[in-house]
Amino acid sequence: MPNKILDLHKVDTDTYPYIFEENATVPLKSSEGLVRVNVYRPKDSDSKPVPVLVTYGPYGKDIPYEKFHAKSFSEVNPEHKSVHSAWETPDPQYWTKHGYAVVRADERGSGQSPGVLDTMSRGTSEAFFDVVEWCAEKPWSSGKIGLLGVSYYAGSQWRVAARNPKGLAAIVPWEGMSDYYRDRCRHGGILSNAFIRFWWNRQVITNQYGRPRRAASNWGIDTIEGDLSEEEREAQRRDQNDDNLANIFRDDAYYASKEYDMGDIRVPLLSVANWGGILLHLRGNIEGFAHAGSEFKYLRCITGRHDLPFYYTEEVEIQRSFLDAFLKGEDRLGWSIKGKLPPVDLVLRKGDVGFNDAKEEQQFSRRTENEWPPARTQYTRFHLTASKELTTEKPVETSSAKLSYRALGTIDNSQLIQFTTKPFELETEITGHVTAHLNVSCTQDSTNITPSDIDLFLTLRHISPSGSEIFYTGTAGDPVPLVKGWLRVSMRKTNPNHYKHRDYLPWREYLSTDVLPVIPGEIYPVDVEIWPTNVVVEKGGKIILEVASGDTQGSGLFLHNDSQDRSESKLSGINSIHFGENFENYVTLPIIPPKQ
Repeated sequence: MPNKILDLHKVDTDTYPYIFEENATVPLKSSEGLVRVNVYRPKDSDSKPVPVLVTYGPYGKDIPYEKFHAKSFSEVNPEHKSVHSAWETPDPQYWTKHGYAVVRADERGSGQSPGVLDTMSRGTSEAFFDVVEWCAEKPWSSGKIGLLGVSYYAGSQWRVAARNPKGLAAIVPWEGMSDYYRDRCRHGGILSNAFIRFWWNRQVITNQYGRPRRAASNWGIDTIEGDLSEEEREAQRRDQNDDNLANIFRDDAYYASKEYDMGDIRVPLLSVANWGGILLHLRGNIEGFAHAGSEFKYLRCITGRHDLPFYYTEEVEIQRSFLDAFLKGEDRLGWSIKGKLPPVDLVLRKGDVGFNDAKEEQQFSRRTENEWPPARTQYTRFHLTASKELTTEKPVETSSAKLSYRALGTIDNSQLIQFTTKPFELETEITGHVTAHLNVSCTQDSTNITPSDIDLFLTLRHISPSGSEIFYTGTAGDPVPLVKGWLRVSMRKTNPNHYKHRDYLPWREYLSTDVLPVIPGEIYPVDVEIWPTNVVVEKGGKIILEVASGDTQGSGLFLHNDSQDRSESKLSGINSIHFGENFENYVTLPIIPPKQ
């Protein structure tokens, strides 16, 4: 039986240094049902309306940060710790002190919000739209709404901003994917299953509306309107694990329903990308910035773990100055003045400072640019040779050759070939989009299974002048290489006529009608998108291009190892890269000369 809907709204004006409204009800205009939110607002906001910062997601507005991830919370900037701190969201105590209300919504189907739990769907974006407009209409609201949050609470911003709800005045997607298919679910067409499963099982289904024993598990508050049976809850959710496995192409209804036009985003935008987010969010922040239709849009690149930089003092000052400019009309730096601030602000990764060490990463310098990618970029081909070199000189191939490796490599049994540059003679900056052009084939092995596809896993690695690999801080504080890229060769078709196709970044649509055959023994030229990156290679340093048939070091939580998506019947055998007069292989690196 569905629960009876009750009035759960409570208001506490005394306990905290702000007014705390618990479980306020937002009626949905876009569909039947409601969303429940917590409101944290300054005590004088009834007489002096304030701008509002909104987050909407499934992680639980009532789950304390210290319970959600105790180790992370122990490392958070103390200025952003309070009894109402929550994972990846702005801290109410800090922001109410600075003249903002904070509204934190339980996504439909999660926490105290009944309904179907269908994360990242169009339906839940429509509910978010209703929450934004509700906030704009409240008497304690100035009518100016900002979106500020990390990860899920960033990725959801792009979609709702493209619908331009009333009152929305600025967004700050902090490390948040903008392309559900390409950034999160199917890297180069290959299912990124391991993180989806980890994420779903730990952070989403554990907070579904009606789930029993949440409080006993220190996972927030039990569903006040009552528990639901497992059968009822199963009927009220769409499992991302199942949906992403069952759907393969962007024109499948599941993926197509999540598409939107980034150009419809009109509000001021501060997109914050992390160079270490090489398996989930990095691409989305940069592409979102590039294609948003906002008059005032800014890209800021950072380093560090996924959870902590959002709360660094210097980064919060950036957030607040940007939001003050567009939500309060208090522009201290010139965000709202066209041409006043350079739109791109980069951190430059030079030297080996270790990983997961925020203090050491402060050594990295910053530089602004007037556009992305920098107009002075020199796209330079580094050619692969049969002797496993990377060279700027095009090799003279007098005979054909190939280098082979086994298909279906895994993180525990990597199958790969590495191509290495000579030591750089001069300090060289690489910043921007990377692509690789390879000539590849597959053949049977002794199992006599006929392969029908090839999965390419590419990695750029940085070797220091002393000869050791330099690792950078990954999403979870793990050591990661410079960057990665992927391609399922049956999805090799590109669309040079698409408006998002660029010389430095071929556009691939991943449609069911784009599938091309892969026949053993046939050689296929392919262009592989490698995600954007930055590094300053010091004199004597080297770059490695690694070509593999599966995940390699640096993949962390983000493995591509589903036995159905990467089946032996489809991918077994031997993979090869071919060299010769008709087979040119290269990786194009974006070299940045010094500013004149």
